[in-house]
Amino acid sequence: MKRYLAIPILKDLPNKIVLLSGPRQSGKTTLSKMLFTNYEYLNYDHGHHRTRIEKKDWDRKTPLVILDELHKMSQWKRWLKGIFDVEGIPPSLLVTGSAKLDTYRKVGDSLAGRFFAFRLHPLDLKELKNFSPDDNKFDLQKSFETLLQIGGFPGPYLEGSMAYYKRWRNSHLDIIVRQDLITLERVTNITGIENLIRLLRNRVGSTISHNNLANDLGIDPKTVKNWLDILERLYVIFKVTPFSKKIKDSILKAPKYYFYDNGQVEGDNGVKLENLVACALLKELHFIHDIYGEDVELNFLRTKRGEEIDFLVSINRKPMMMIEVKWAEDSISKGFYLFEKFIPNIPKIQLVGMLKREISLGPLTEIRAAAKWLSNMSLWDGGQQLK
Repeated sequence: MKRYLAIPILKDLPNKIVLLSGPRQSGKTTLSKMLFTNYEYLNYDHGHHRTRIEKKDWDRKTPLVILDELHKMSQWKRWLKGIFDVEGIPPSLLVTGSAKLDTYRKVGDSLAGRFFAFRLHPLDLKELKNFSPDDNKFDLQKSFETLLQIGGFPGPYLEGSMAYYKRWRNSHLDIIVRQDLITLERVTNITGIENLIRLLRNRVGSTISHNNLANDLGIDPKTVKNWLDILERLYVIFKVTPFSKKIKDSILKAPKYYFYDNGQVEGDNGVKLENLVACALLKELHFIHDIYGEDVELNFLRTKRGEEIDFLVSINRKPMMMIEVKWAEDSISKGFYLFEKFIPNIPKIQLVGMLKREISLGPLTEIRAAAKWLSNMSLWDGGQQLK
């Protein structure tokens, strides 16, 4: 199937180096190879390929050169800069990696003005609806149930088997923990990282205390923070922080963590749905930032007294939408009315997994079926609807 970033990447390749990052096995290599029928693919993890990369040994008449896992190469930014400045484009250069290329070994002045960065996320309902092949009719309910339990990584999603997913999950995490953590981050306490991941699986949707995790793991809180940062850089988890502006009683520090792989989440369907919504919102916001350059942020709302709204979407530092997630609750959350005092006049959407009837409680307050809303999601139009 086509991927949602294909057209934007093709638009930028003639003029810029394109950096494509995202979780392992989210489809970066497959997408890259679908862009042109003629290309050269070189993976820095492969010994022979690594030698060719270091010697800059590829056909200059090839329209596209794909350089996979290049961030593992010492001074990779300076190396790319030299190629771009001396040789220019073509061939187009597409650099892919399973770590955050915009933060890992910071892309700084050495590539300034020479690249555009994209983040590829796993499949979600909106992408499945818009890009499913014509001969594979989109089934909203079936897709929703599969994403909820198995997640959106293309391999296990398309296989559609829980047994297959569990086997895939074991090997997927094993590569990250036993290869990337050692190679990229020089982490030696692999068991500690694995235990941290197990703890986080049961705490999705809850605020996370470094001290509490440290006590559970028997390590220092600074080590916990460092490990969490590493798991973020490797696209295992992502952090959602509380929004505090103008809210006097907000908790300023404790974040929440969600998994890019929805199948990692342990808990009831309500918790799994909250993680699924978090993934879809982050994917849409990253698209808005990567394609249009807008400043985006995903937060949650919470007071010291415990009142909470699951998500607040902000674009260009302006709150745009409050979103609450429930599995079967069809009465509107009281939190909307509390936080409306601080953030007035924005849409308030309650997404419900099992909903008999959608309800509109005024021009800005709605209760919507989660699957349907996510498949049609549009957080920002920028003068045009995002399709």
